[in-house]
Amino acid sequence: VQLQASGGGLVQVGGSLRLSCAASGSVPGGNIMGWYRQAPGKQREFVASVTSGGTSDNADSVKGRFTVSRDNAKNTLYLQMNSLQPEDTAVYYCRLRRRMTPQSDYWGQGTQVTVSS
Repeated sequence: VQLQASGGGLVQVGGSLRLSCAASGSVPGGNIMGWYRQAPGKQREFVASVTSGGTSDNADSVKGRFTVSRDNAKNTLYLQMNSLQPEDTAVYYCRLRRRMTPQSDYWGQGTQVTVSS
C-alpha cells in the first residue's frame, strides 16, 4: 500500500488548507485512516482519524477548526483545516492501519504546512 499526501503549503494566520491522501495498492478493508503531524523539535502527534465506517476522532487542539473525511470509493482521506494558527505549522503525515487480524500499518511521506503570522 502506498499513501500519497498533498495539499500542504504556506498560509497566513486564519487561513485554510485542504490536505488529501490517496491510498493505492492492496488497501485492506476495515481500516482507519488518519492524520498526524510533527513540528520541528517535537514528537509526532495525532490530529484526526476516520474509520472506513465513518467514525471520526479529532485531537482537542483542532476540534472546531479541522474536519477529517474520506471517500472510500477513491481510498482518499481529506483534512479540511480552517482558522489556521502558527502552532499548526508542521509536517502532516497520513496513516492507514488495520487493527484486526491481519494487522497492517502504513505511513505516507508527509506534506509541509506552514502558517505565517
